[in-house]
Amino acid sequence: MSTYLKYVWRPVTGGRHAFPIAATKTPHGEEVEAYCGVTAPASELHDRSEVDWVRESSCMKCWRHLADKGP
Repeated sequence: MSTYLKYVWRPVTGGRHAFPIAATKTPHGEEVEAYCGVTAPASELHDRSEVDWVRESSCMKCWRHLADKGP
């Protein structure tokens, strides 16, 4: 079993979505895609505040995708 992160949750415009960990290394000017298919500018994955986390709800499509994958 790997001890490395495989995905990361980020509050981007429109909800808190799960992204592959590689998305956090995507240049700011490019788009990244969440597990549910939503796209966002890579810049939105960085420098989010705690208030952003509170205001956005978790995407249930991302949640189900990750839950269906299992451990």
